[in-house]
Amino acid sequence: MPRNPRHVLITGSTSGIGEAAALAFARGGDTVYVNGRNAERTAKAAQRIRNAAGESAGEIVAVAADIATAEGAEEIFTAIGELDVLVNNAGIYTESPPFEISDEEWRRHFEVNVLSGIRLTRHYAPRMAERGWGRVIFISSECGVTTPPEMIHYGMTKSALLAVSRGFAIGVAGTGVTVNCVLPGPTRTPGAEEFVAKMYGDIPFEEAERRYFAEVRPASLIQRFSLPSEVANLIHYVASAGASATTGAALRVDGGVIATIIP
Repeated sequence: MPRNPRHVLITGSTSGIGEAAALAFARGGDTVYVNGRNAERTAKAAQRIRNAAGESAGEIVAVAADIATAEGAEEIFTAIGELDVLVNNAGIYTESPPFEISDEEWRRHFEVNVLSGIRLTRHYAPRMAERGWGRVIFISSECGVTTPPEMIHYGMTKSALLAVSRGFAIGVAGTGVTVNCVLPGPTRTPGAEEFVAKMYGDIPFEEAERRYFAEVRPASLIQRFSLPSEVANLIHYVASAGASATTGAALRVDGGVIATIIP
């Protein structure tokens, strides 16, 4: 069984989905490790989460480290002994014409989006298995299933996470540890807001959102951006004791934008 409170690390949790997930765990009384590359930004995010969680908050610890590097991963291992829940959320995305993506960008996306989570899972999952309980969650994307041509380097990493999470799930079979992948769709993060503003200029966000889903993402069944908290709700559930029979799965919270009933 998990410890009470559980010890939870969410990588890339200084904004967006990661911060929302950290808040969900903090409100549940867990000890939450907030991670980002910049120490000041990470500390400010941890304080925001503390303030938002209120009296129900567990301990919230800021751990600044660049987990896209082996050195950064070692900093995490030194700062955090054992984990009950690992959420591999850290990620980047850029847009480039498909034939103009450099080797450097291919490598950078792989190191941040894929290899960072592999390193942390390789370290923590066997320890969870020894204790007989644990949750590992990779944050993929609907772009891993329906890859946009201007983001094939990003889509490649998110497809890779489907294979990685399934493989690790098999590796801890029968131990009480589950490994799953969550696939958000278009989500209202600061990056998404900036992207839409660049596309449509100085108009109210609600109108830009309406036009974006009518023109660019008509397959969406909710016809709006998901909120980070809505994605965090699924992450929090998958990490719960009640999700003990869910493992090796790809779980969508994409607003129905993927035009299939399976990933």
